[in-house]
Amino acid sequence: MRKYFGTDGIRRIANTELTPDLVFRVAKAGAYVLAKHSTHTPTILIGRDTRISGTLIESAMTSGFLSYGANVKNIGVIPTPGAAYLTRELNADACVVISASHNTFEFNGVKYFSNKGTKIPDSIEEEIEEIMDSDKLSSLTAVGKNIGVAENGEIYTEKYIEFFVDLFKDDFKNLSKDFCIGIDTANGATYKVAEEVYKRLGINFKIINNNPDGININENCGSTHIEKISKFVKENKLSFGVAYDGDGDRCLAVDENGDTVDGDIVMAILANYFQKEGKLKNNTLVATVMSNLGLNKFTQSQDIDFKQTKVGDRYVLEEMQKGGYNLGGEQSGHIIFLDYNPTGDGILTSLMLIKALNGQKLSEVKKVIKIYPQVLINAKVANDKKFDYDKDEEIKNEIEKLEEEFLENGRVLIRTSGTEPIVRVMIEGENQEYITQKAKALSDLIEKKLN
Repeated sequence: MRKYFGTDGIRRIANTELTPDLVFRVAKAGAYVLAKHSTHTPTILIGRDTRISGTLIESAMTSGFLSYGANVKNIGVIPTPGAAYLTRELNADACVVISASHNTFEFNGVKYFSNKGTKIPDSIEEEIEEIMDSDKLSSLTAVGKNIGVAENGEIYTEKYIEFFVDLFKDDFKNLSKDFCIGIDTANGATYKVAEEVYKRLGINFKIINNNPDGININENCGSTHIEKISKFVKENKLSFGVAYDGDGDRCLAVDENGDTVDGDIVMAILANYFQKEGKLKNNTLVATVMSNLGLNKFTQSQDIDFKQTKVGDRYVLEEMQKGGYNLGGEQSGHIIFLDYNPTGDGILTSLMLIKALNGQKLSEVKKVIKIYPQVLINAKVANDKKFDYDKDEEIKNEIEKLEEEFLENGRVLIRTSGTEPIVRVMIEGENQEYITQKAKALSDLIEKKLN
Protein backbone atom coordinates (compact mmCIF):
# COMPACT_ATOMS: atom_id res chain seq x y z
CA MET A 1 0.00 0.00 0.00
CA ARG A 2 1.34 3.44 -0.91
CA LYS A 3 2.10 5.80 1.98
CA TYR A 4 1.52 9.19 0.38
CA PHE A 5 -0.11 8.92 -3.05
CA GLY A 6 -3.80 8.11 -3.43
CA THR A 7 -5.88 7.64 -6.57
CA ASP A 8 -5.28 11.25 -7.60
CA GLY A 9 -1.89 12.30 -6.31
CA ILE A 10 -1.28 13.38 -2.72
CA ARG A 11 -4.20 15.18 -1.09
CA ARG A 12 -4.23 16.35 2.54
CA ILE A 13 -4.98 19.29 4.79
CA ALA A 14 -2.49 22.00 3.86
CA ASN A 15 0.33 22.94 6.24
CA THR A 16 -0.54 20.34 8.88
CA GLU A 17 -0.67 17.11 6.89
CA LEU A 18 0.57 18.39 3.54
CA THR A 19 3.51 20.19 5.14
CA PRO A 20 6.19 22.23 3.37
CA ASP A 21 8.73 19.58 4.40
CA LEU A 22 6.66 16.79 2.83
CA VAL A 23 6.18 18.84 -0.33
CA PHE A 24 9.91 19.60 -0.53
CA ARG A 25 10.71 15.89 -0.31
CA VAL A 26 8.12 14.83 -2.88
CA ALA A 27 9.45 17.51 -5.25
CA LYS A 28 13.09 16.55 -4.86
CA ALA A 29 12.36 12.83 -5.18
CA GLY A 30 9.97 13.41 -8.05
CA ALA A 31 12.47 15.48 -10.00
CA TYR A 32 15.03 12.69 -9.66
CA VAL A 33 12.68 9.87 -10.66
CA LEU A 34 11.14 11.73 -13.58
CA ALA A 35 14.42 13.06 -14.93
CA LYS A 36 16.93 10.29 -14.19
CA HIS A 37 16.87 9.04 -17.78
CA SER A 38 17.32 12.53 -19.19
CA THR A 39 20.63 13.83 -20.46
CA HIS A 40 19.75 17.51 -19.98
CA THR A 41 18.80 19.74 -17.06
CA PRO A 42 15.09 19.07 -16.50
CA THR A 43 12.46 21.80 -16.72
CA ILE A 44 9.31 21.34 -14.64
CA LEU A 45 6.12 23.40 -14.75
CA ILE A 46 4.12 24.20 -11.60
CA GLY A 47 0.47 25.21 -11.84
CA ARG A 48 -2.09 25.68 -9.06
CA ASP A 49 -5.68 26.50 -8.31
CA THR A 50 -6.98 29.42 -6.23
CA ARG A 51 -6.60 28.02 -2.68
CA ILE A 52 -5.02 30.24 -0.06
CA SER A 53 -2.37 27.57 0.57
CA GLY A 54 -1.40 27.41 -3.10
CA THR A 55 1.55 29.79 -2.91
CA LEU A 56 2.84 28.10 0.25
CA ILE A 57 2.86 24.69 -1.43
CA GLU A 58 4.23 26.21 -4.63
CA SER A 59 7.19 27.72 -2.74
CA ALA A 60 8.07 24.41 -1.10
CA MET A 61 7.65 22.57 -4.40
CA THR A 62 9.85 25.07 -6.20
CA SER A 63 12.53 24.76 -3.51
CA GLY A 64 12.57 20.98 -3.82
CA PHE A 65 12.98 21.08 -7.59
CA LEU A 66 15.68 23.78 -7.51
CA SER A 67 17.55 21.93 -4.78
CA TYR A 68 17.76 18.88 -7.03
CA GLY A 69 18.93 21.02 -9.92
CA ALA A 70 15.76 21.20 -12.01
CA ASN A 71 14.59 24.47 -13.54
CA VAL A 72 11.03 25.62 -12.84
CA LYS A 73 8.42 27.63 -14.70
CA ASN A 74 5.70 28.77 -12.28
CA ILE A 75 2.64 29.12 -14.51
CA GLY A 76 0.36 30.33 -11.70
CA VAL A 77 -3.39 29.75 -11.47
CA ILE A 78 -4.43 27.55 -14.36
CA PRO A 79 -6.80 24.60 -14.87
CA THR A 80 -5.18 21.19 -14.46
CA PRO A 81 -5.70 20.34 -18.16
CA GLY A 82 -4.05 23.65 -19.07
CA ALA A 83 -0.92 22.64 -17.18
CA ALA A 84 -0.97 19.22 -18.85
CA TYR A 85 -1.36 20.86 -22.27
CA LEU A 86 1.49 23.32 -21.67
CA THR A 87 3.81 20.53 -20.55
CA ARG A 88 3.70 19.11 -24.06
CA GLU A 89 3.49 22.49 -25.79
CA LEU A 90 6.62 23.81 -24.04
CA ASN A 91 8.51 20.49 -24.21
CA ALA A 92 8.88 20.44 -20.44
CA ASP A 93 10.09 17.29 -18.71
CA ALA A 94 7.17 17.16 -16.27
CA CYS A 95 4.64 19.29 -14.47
CA VAL A 96 3.00 19.43 -11.08
CA VAL A 97 -0.47 20.74 -10.36
CA ILE A 98 -1.11 21.97 -6.83
CA SER A 99 -4.80 21.39 -6.22
CA ALA A 100 -7.29 19.39 -4.19
CA SER A 101 -9.80 19.41 -7.05
CA HIS A 102 -13.35 19.37 -5.68
CA ASN A 103 -12.37 19.42 -1.98
CA THR A 104 -12.87 22.43 0.28
CA PHE A 105 -10.19 25.10 0.65
CA GLU A 106 -8.35 23.70 3.68
CA PHE A 107 -7.20 20.73 1.60
CA ASN A 108 -4.53 20.89 -1.05
CA GLY A 109 -2.74 18.34 -3.16
CA VAL A 110 0.09 17.49 -5.51
CA LYS A 111 -0.44 15.81 -8.89
CA TYR A 112 2.46 14.88 -11.16
CA PHE A 113 2.21 14.79 -14.94
CA SER A 114 4.74 13.31 -17.34
CA ASN A 115 6.30 15.05 -20.32
CA LYS A 116 3.40 13.72 -22.39
CA GLY A 117 0.87 15.58 -20.23
CA THR A 118 -0.47 12.39 -18.64
CA LYS A 119 -0.72 11.52 -14.96
CA ILE A 120 2.24 9.42 -13.95
CA PRO A 121 1.55 5.70 -13.42
CA ASP A 122 1.29 4.03 -10.02
CA SER A 123 4.74 2.48 -10.42
CA ILE A 124 6.39 5.90 -10.74
CA GLU A 125 4.52 7.21 -7.70
CA GLU A 126 5.74 4.18 -5.75
CA GLU A 127 9.32 4.89 -6.84
CA ILE A 128 9.00 8.52 -5.74
CA GLU A 129 7.76 7.38 -2.32
CA GLU A 130 10.70 5.00 -1.98
CA ILE A 131 13.19 7.81 -2.66
CA MET A 132 11.35 10.26 -0.36
CA ASP A 133 11.90 8.08 2.68
CA SER A 134 15.39 6.86 1.82
CA ASP A 135 18.89 8.03 2.68
CA LYS A 136 19.40 8.71 -1.02
CA LEU A 137 17.35 11.91 -0.87
CA SER A 138 20.07 13.94 0.86
CA SER A 139 22.57 13.01 -1.86
CA LEU A 140 20.32 14.46 -4.59
CA THR A 141 21.51 17.98 -3.87
CA ALA A 142 22.76 20.31 -6.57
CA VAL A 143 25.69 22.60 -5.75
CA GLY A 144 27.24 25.64 -7.34
CA LYS A 145 26.20 26.33 -10.88
CA ASN A 146 23.98 23.20 -10.94
CA ILE A 147 21.32 24.70 -8.64
CA GLY A 148 18.07 25.17 -10.53
CA VAL A 149 16.47 28.47 -11.53
CA ALA A 150 12.79 29.44 -11.34
CA GLU A 151 10.98 31.85 -13.62
CA ASN A 152 7.48 33.32 -13.81
CA GLY A 153 5.63 31.50 -16.59
CA GLU A 154 2.12 32.93 -16.22
CA ILE A 155 2.31 34.36 -19.73
CA TYR A 156 2.02 30.82 -21.10
CA THR A 157 -1.67 30.66 -20.13
CA GLU A 158 -2.28 32.51 -23.39
CA LYS A 159 -1.18 29.40 -25.32
CA TYR A 160 -3.90 27.38 -23.58
CA ILE A 161 -6.54 29.97 -24.45
CA GLU A 162 -5.35 29.98 -28.08
CA PHE A 163 -5.75 26.18 -28.15
CA PHE A 164 -9.53 26.54 -27.67
CA VAL A 165 -9.85 29.47 -30.04
CA ASP A 166 -8.04 27.63 -32.84
CA LEU A 167 -9.99 24.42 -32.26
CA PHE A 168 -13.47 25.98 -32.28
CA LYS A 169 -12.93 29.19 -34.29
CA ASP A 170 -15.49 28.31 -36.99
CA ASP A 171 -18.00 26.32 -34.94
CA PHE A 172 -20.14 28.90 -33.17
CA LYS A 173 -20.70 31.58 -35.79
CA ASN A 174 -24.27 30.47 -36.48
CA LEU A 175 -25.47 30.20 -32.89
CA SER A 176 -28.87 31.73 -32.34
CA LYS A 177 -28.88 35.22 -30.85
CA ASP A 178 -31.10 33.80 -28.13
CA PHE A 179 -28.48 31.22 -27.15
CA CYS A 180 -26.85 31.97 -23.81
CA ILE A 181 -24.99 29.56 -21.56
CA GLY A 182 -24.55 29.81 -17.79
CA ILE A 183 -21.08 29.11 -16.38
CA ASP A 184 -20.10 28.35 -12.77
CA THR A 185 -16.31 28.34 -12.30
CA ALA A 186 -16.45 27.25 -8.62
CA ASN A 187 -14.21 30.22 -7.69
CA GLY A 188 -11.47 27.94 -8.96
CA ALA A 189 -8.80 27.59 -11.59
CA THR A 190 -11.08 28.23 -14.59
CA TYR A 191 -12.29 31.63 -13.41
CA LYS A 192 -10.17 33.66 -15.84
CA VAL A 193 -9.55 31.25 -18.71
CA ALA A 194 -13.20 30.22 -19.21
CA GLU A 195 -14.41 33.80 -19.44
CA GLU A 196 -11.70 34.72 -21.94
CA VAL A 197 -12.32 31.65 -24.10
CA TYR A 198 -16.06 32.24 -24.35
CA LYS A 199 -15.52 35.90 -25.16
CA ARG A 200 -13.06 35.18 -27.96
CA LEU A 201 -15.31 32.51 -29.46
CA GLY A 202 -18.25 34.91 -29.47
CA ILE A 203 -20.51 32.72 -27.33
CA ASN A 204 -23.12 34.51 -25.21
CA PHE A 205 -22.72 33.61 -21.56
CA LYS A 206 -23.42 34.63 -17.99
CA ILE A 207 -20.84 33.66 -15.39
CA ILE A 208 -21.06 33.12 -11.64
CA ASN A 209 -18.67 32.18 -8.82
CA ASN A 210 -15.69 33.69 -10.59
CA ASN A 211 -14.33 35.82 -7.75
CA PRO A 212 -11.92 33.60 -5.79
CA ASP A 213 -10.63 34.85 -2.45
CA GLY A 214 -8.54 31.82 -1.48
CA ILE A 215 -11.14 30.20 0.75
CA ASN A 216 -14.35 30.17 -1.34
CA ILE A 217 -13.20 27.58 -3.87
CA ASN A 218 -15.95 24.91 -4.23
CA GLU A 219 -17.90 26.63 -1.42
CA ASN A 220 -21.55 25.97 -2.29
CA CYS A 221 -20.70 26.28 -5.96
CA GLY A 222 -19.26 24.46 -8.95
CA SER A 223 -19.79 20.85 -9.95
CA THR A 224 -20.12 19.67 -6.34
CA HIS A 225 -23.08 22.02 -5.81
CA ILE A 226 -24.87 21.76 -9.13
CA GLU A 227 -28.00 23.31 -7.59
CA LYS A 228 -26.40 26.76 -7.91
CA ILE A 229 -26.06 26.72 -11.68
CA SER A 230 -29.45 25.00 -11.92
CA LYS A 231 -31.15 27.88 -10.10
CA PHE A 232 -29.17 30.46 -12.11
CA VAL A 233 -30.17 28.91 -15.45
CA LYS A 234 -33.87 28.81 -14.55
CA GLU A 235 -33.94 32.34 -13.13
CA ASN A 236 -32.22 33.79 -16.19
CA LYS A 237 -33.98 31.55 -18.74
CA LEU A 238 -30.66 30.39 -20.19
CA SER A 239 -30.14 27.73 -22.88
CA PHE A 240 -28.29 25.47 -20.45
CA GLY A 241 -25.55 25.67 -17.84
CA VAL A 242 -22.18 24.13 -17.01
CA ALA A 243 -20.28 23.84 -13.74
CA TYR A 244 -16.58 23.14 -13.35
CA ASP A 245 -14.75 21.87 -10.28
CA GLY A 246 -11.94 23.64 -8.45
CA ASP A 247 -9.12 22.60 -10.76
CA GLY A 248 -11.16 22.64 -13.97
CA ASP A 249 -10.82 19.05 -15.15
CA ARG A 250 -14.50 18.24 -14.59
CA CYS A 251 -17.67 19.55 -16.17
CA LEU A 252 -21.26 18.81 -15.23
CA ALA A 253 -24.24 20.44 -16.90
CA VAL A 254 -27.89 21.33 -16.39
CA ASP A 255 -30.48 21.59 -19.14
CA GLU A 256 -32.73 24.61 -19.73
CA ASN A 257 -35.09 23.29 -17.05
CA GLY A 258 -32.30 23.10 -14.48
CA ASP A 259 -32.20 19.30 -14.49
CA THR A 260 -28.76 17.75 -13.93
CA VAL A 261 -26.82 16.29 -16.84
CA ASP A 262 -23.99 14.23 -15.37
CA GLY A 263 -20.88 12.82 -17.01
CA ASP A 264 -22.63 9.65 -18.16
CA ILE A 265 -25.26 11.64 -20.05
CA VAL A 266 -22.62 13.96 -21.50
CA MET A 267 -20.61 10.94 -22.69
CA ALA A 268 -23.70 9.40 -24.30
CA ILE A 269 -24.50 12.64 -26.15
CA LEU A 270 -20.92 13.04 -27.35
CA ALA A 271 -20.47 9.37 -28.28
CA ASN A 272 -23.67 9.58 -30.33
CA TYR A 273 -22.45 12.78 -32.00
CA PHE A 274 -18.94 11.45 -32.67
CA GLN A 275 -20.34 8.23 -34.11
CA LYS A 276 -22.63 10.08 -36.52
CA GLU A 277 -19.71 12.31 -37.58
CA GLY A 278 -17.49 9.26 -38.13
CA LYS A 279 -15.10 10.47 -35.42
CA LEU A 280 -15.57 7.84 -32.70
CA LYS A 281 -12.31 5.94 -33.02
CA ASN A 282 -12.72 2.16 -33.12
CA ASN A 283 -16.40 2.80 -32.37
CA THR A 284 -15.67 2.59 -28.64
CA LEU A 285 -16.54 4.52 -25.49
CA VAL A 286 -14.51 4.06 -22.29
CA ALA A 287 -15.90 4.67 -18.78
CA THR A 288 -15.41 3.37 -15.23
CA VAL A 289 -17.35 0.83 -13.23
CA MET A 290 -19.09 3.74 -11.48
CA SER A 291 -20.96 4.71 -14.64
CA ASN A 292 -24.70 4.21 -14.65
CA LEU A 293 -26.16 0.99 -16.01
CA GLY A 294 -27.97 3.20 -18.50
CA LEU A 295 -24.70 4.04 -20.25
CA ASN A 296 -24.10 0.36 -20.88
CA LYS A 297 -27.64 0.00 -22.26
CA PHE A 298 -27.13 3.08 -24.46
CA THR A 299 -23.96 1.73 -26.05
CA GLN A 300 -25.68 -1.58 -26.75
CA SER A 301 -28.58 0.18 -28.47
CA GLN A 302 -26.19 2.21 -30.66
CA ASP A 303 -23.83 -0.70 -31.44
CA ILE A 304 -20.99 1.12 -29.69
CA ASP A 305 -18.34 -0.99 -27.97
CA PHE A 306 -18.16 -0.20 -24.25
CA LYS A 307 -15.04 -0.63 -22.12
CA GLN A 308 -15.10 -0.19 -18.34
CA THR A 309 -12.14 0.39 -16.03
CA LYS A 310 -11.61 0.77 -12.31
CA VAL A 311 -12.37 4.21 -10.88
CA GLY A 312 -9.97 7.01 -11.78
CA ASP A 313 -9.49 8.99 -14.97
CA ARG A 314 -5.91 7.71 -15.21
CA TYR A 315 -7.27 4.19 -15.75
CA VAL A 316 -9.72 5.45 -18.36
CA LEU A 317 -6.79 7.09 -20.16
CA GLU A 318 -4.68 3.92 -19.99
CA GLU A 319 -7.50 1.93 -21.61
CA MET A 320 -7.98 4.59 -24.27
CA GLN A 321 -4.29 4.63 -25.14
CA LYS A 322 -4.09 0.84 -25.19
CA GLY A 323 -7.05 0.46 -27.54
CA GLY A 324 -6.61 3.56 -29.69
CA TYR A 325 -9.88 5.14 -28.48
CA ASN A 326 -10.54 8.88 -28.37
CA LEU A 327 -13.53 9.34 -26.04
CA GLY A 328 -13.86 8.30 -22.43
CA GLY A 329 -14.56 9.59 -18.96
CA GLU A 330 -16.29 9.36 -15.64
CA GLN A 331 -19.77 9.98 -14.28
CA SER A 332 -18.27 12.77 -12.17
CA GLY A 333 -17.59 14.83 -15.30
CA HIS A 334 -13.98 13.97 -16.18
CA ILE A 335 -14.28 13.62 -19.96
CA ILE A 336 -11.15 12.86 -22.00
CA PHE A 337 -10.87 13.80 -25.67
CA LEU A 338 -7.62 12.07 -26.48
CA ASP A 339 -7.32 13.68 -29.91
CA TYR A 340 -6.71 16.99 -28.12
CA ASN A 341 -5.56 16.52 -24.51
CA PRO A 342 -4.73 13.45 -22.41
CA THR A 343 -6.62 14.60 -19.32
CA GLY A 344 -10.15 15.59 -18.44
CA ASP A 345 -10.87 19.18 -19.44
CA GLY A 346 -14.00 20.97 -18.22
CA ILE A 347 -13.85 23.86 -20.67
CA LEU A 348 -13.20 21.55 -23.62
CA THR A 349 -16.13 19.34 -22.55
CA SER A 350 -18.54 22.26 -22.39
CA LEU A 351 -17.51 23.55 -25.82
CA MET A 352 -17.85 20.07 -27.32
CA LEU A 353 -21.32 19.84 -25.81
CA ILE A 354 -22.39 23.14 -27.38
CA LYS A 355 -21.08 21.90 -30.72
CA ALA A 356 -22.87 18.54 -30.43
CA LEU A 357 -26.19 20.16 -29.53
CA ASN A 358 -26.09 22.25 -32.71
CA GLY A 359 -28.91 24.50 -31.53
CA GLN A 360 -31.08 21.73 -30.09
CA LYS A 361 -32.37 21.76 -26.53
CA LEU A 362 -30.28 19.77 -24.10
CA SER A 363 -33.44 18.37 -22.49
CA GLU A 364 -34.34 16.75 -25.83
CA VAL A 365 -30.88 15.55 -26.85
CA LYS A 366 -30.25 13.86 -23.50
CA LYS A 367 -33.16 11.48 -24.13
CA VAL A 368 -30.69 9.36 -26.09
CA ILE A 369 -29.91 7.68 -22.74
CA LYS A 370 -32.16 6.35 -19.98
CA ILE A 371 -30.54 6.74 -16.57
CA TYR A 372 -31.36 4.11 -13.96
CA PRO A 373 -32.06 5.28 -10.41
CA GLN A 374 -28.78 5.26 -8.53
CA VAL A 375 -27.81 6.08 -4.97
CA LEU A 376 -24.31 6.70 -3.66
CA ILE A 377 -23.76 6.95 0.09
CA ASN A 378 -20.40 7.60 1.72
CA ALA A 379 -19.75 5.57 4.85
CA LYS A 380 -17.32 7.51 7.05
CA VAL A 381 -14.84 5.11 8.62
CA ALA A 382 -11.54 5.10 10.48
CA ASN A 383 -8.77 5.83 7.98
CA ASP A 384 -6.75 2.76 8.99
CA LYS A 385 -9.80 0.51 8.47
CA LYS A 386 -11.16 1.83 5.18
CA PHE A 387 -9.78 -1.11 3.19
CA ASP A 388 -11.21 -3.71 5.58
CA TYR A 389 -14.86 -3.78 4.49
CA ASP A 390 -14.34 -7.02 2.54
CA LYS A 391 -12.62 -8.68 5.50
CA ASP A 392 -15.55 -8.33 7.93
CA GLU A 393 -17.86 -11.36 7.63
CA GLU A 394 -21.07 -9.49 8.51
CA ILE A 395 -20.39 -6.78 5.94
CA LYS A 396 -19.35 -9.35 3.31
CA ASN A 397 -22.53 -11.37 3.82
CA GLU A 398 -24.72 -8.29 3.48
CA ILE A 399 -22.96 -7.24 0.27
CA GLU A 400 -23.39 -10.73 -1.21
CA LYS A 401 -27.13 -10.69 -0.42
CA LEU A 402 -27.54 -7.34 -2.16
CA GLU A 403 -25.51 -8.45 -5.19
CA GLU A 404 -27.77 -11.48 -5.59
CA GLU A 405 -30.92 -9.38 -5.20
CA PHE A 406 -29.90 -6.84 -7.84
CA LEU A 407 -28.26 -9.31 -10.23
CA GLU A 408 -30.92 -9.05 -12.95
CA ASN A 409 -32.18 -5.45 -12.71
CA GLY A 410 -29.52 -3.39 -11.04
CA ARG A 411 -26.02 -3.29 -9.68
CA VAL A 412 -24.13 -3.07 -6.38
CA LEU A 413 -20.66 -1.51 -6.20
CA ILE A 414 -18.61 -0.97 -3.05
CA ARG A 415 -15.28 0.84 -3.22
CA THR A 416 -12.86 2.69 -0.98
CA SER A 417 -12.04 6.33 -1.61
CA GLY A 418 -8.41 6.88 -2.52
CA THR A 419 -8.32 10.35 -0.98
CA GLU A 420 -10.65 10.29 2.06
CA PRO A 421 -11.55 7.94 4.97
CA ILE A 422 -14.68 6.81 3.17
CA VAL A 423 -16.19 3.60 1.80
CA ARG A 424 -18.58 4.38 -1.07
CA VAL A 425 -21.78 2.34 -1.30
CA MET A 426 -23.47 2.52 -4.71
CA ILE A 427 -26.65 0.70 -5.69
CA GLU A 428 -28.61 0.93 -8.95
CA GLY A 429 -32.12 -0.38 -9.42
CA GLU A 430 -35.60 0.46 -10.61
CA ASN A 431 -36.98 2.01 -7.40
CA GLN A 432 -35.14 5.03 -5.96
CA GLU A 433 -36.72 4.82 -2.50
CA TYR A 434 -35.95 1.12 -2.14
CA ILE A 435 -32.32 1.28 -3.25
CA THR A 436 -31.76 4.31 -0.99
CA GLN A 437 -33.07 2.31 1.96
CA LYS A 438 -30.79 -0.63 1.13
CA ALA A 439 -27.71 1.56 0.57
CA LYS A 440 -28.30 3.47 3.81
CA ALA A 441 -28.58 0.22 5.80
CA LEU A 442 -25.32 -1.11 4.36
CA SER A 443 -23.57 2.24 4.90
CA ASP A 444 -24.70 2.29 8.54
CA LEU A 445 -23.37 -1.23 9.03
CA ILE A 446 -19.99 -0.33 7.52
CA GLU A 447 -19.69 2.75 9.74
CA LYS A 448 -20.63 0.72 12.81
CA LYS A 449 -18.08 -2.03 12.15
CA LEU A 450 -15.16 0.08 10.83
CA ASN A 451 -14.91 2.86 13.40
